[in-house]
Amino acid sequence: MAVGEVAIIGAGMHQWGKFIGKSFVDLGVHAAKEALHDANVGWEEIEFVSGANTVRNGYPGWVSGSTFANALGFQGCQLASSYAACASGVTALSIARAQILAGICDVALVVGADQVPKGMFAPVPGDRPQDVDWLRFRLIGLSNPAYFGLFARRRMALYGDTKKDFAAVKVKNSLHGSKNPNARFTKTFTESDVEASPVVADPLRLLEICTTSDGGAALVVSSLEYAKKKGITDPVRVSGISTVGPTYPNSIIDMPYLASDSWLSNGDPNHTFKNKIAQHAYSEAGITPNDLDFAEVYDLSSAYELDWYEHIGLCEPGKARELLHNGDTSIGGRIPVNPSGGLGAFGEAIPAQAIAQVCELTWQLRGEAGERQVDGAKVGMSINYGMFGHGSSVIARR
Repeated sequence: MAVGEVAIIGAGMHQWGKFIGKSFVDLGVHAAKEALHDANVGWEEIEFVSGANTVRNGYPGWVSGSTFANALGFQGCQLASSYAACASGVTALSIARAQILAGICDVALVVGADQVPKGMFAPVPGDRPQDVDWLRFRLIGLSNPAYFGLFARRRMALYGDTKKDFAAVKVKNSLHGSKNPNARFTKTFTESDVEASPVVADPLRLLEICTTSDGGAALVVSSLEYAKKKGITDPVRVSGISTVGPTYPNSIIDMPYLASDSWLSNGDPNHTFKNKIAQHAYSEAGITPNDLDFAEVYDLSSAYELDWYEHIGLCEPGKARELLHNGDTSIGGRIPVNPSGGLGAFGEAIPAQAIAQVCELTWQLRGEAGERQVDGAKVGMSINYGMFGHGSSVIARR
């Protein structure tokens, strides 16, 4: 399918970490101002604000578009707020793109930020028996790290992956993250460091599971015509966005599909929900995996990153560790993955992280990523997903 393109003319971020005394609004406004400055666009010029919601910050978090507009100074622009768990940022971007392509506005601000309590994310309160992710928490008591551990065990059983393979992902991404000033963790780790860290959910160790973080990210997006008026003749362009949902199995609670990210499409073991997210993005952009120069993927754990190599079509199932150990997915390799350092370097700030991935696409495609720059980057993909079946992927190119 052919979909019109929009320009990314500004990208901004608040460093990830833990910031006592700052609210999620402070983090989002900082990122928004950075993006506006980067775009050379005044706040008064913004015609639409698309906010990604946070459910852990009270009512202001549920109406983030209005919250951020209020903090920047209400100026009469149109507002929207979106929640799609970890996919919220791309959902917000998708709404802004639609407004621009429909001719309703020329320039929009997309912003998300989060401030989270220490420790693991708890399920949102309430009984939701049709929500398979809630069922996973309720029926078998699986916290996120335990669930990540089961996914790692699955790779070991199916493909022969080892603990050393998972540790190698962390080593790679820590090197990438050490070159990123916005990352929370910039220390490099060796395989021995990983092996010396405590086991959290066997076979995964502490250094192989992403933490929770505070953080904020923002984008200024516009029509191509508006970008030209601003003197930007060769902008980074959003060529494809995927917010697809999964195809249900025969019964929602059939094992092993007791979570939306493990659903198969039409029962095909080689076509998962995550495959479907990627394929829709490729279709909109009119490209294939062979056209990618790099990717930002959702490494909730080091083992998850290996899954993504296969889900987005970089290799056949079971071949991910070959790409890793060949150096293909390192900066300087054939298809660098997570040159930002990924979630292992940042942690999860739920409404901001999908936007942060697109910020990295933007900086890489502009050639502005400094020591972590992917040489000659022209096409990049970001991909993640949100609970209860929210797809999230962006393809950007220059």
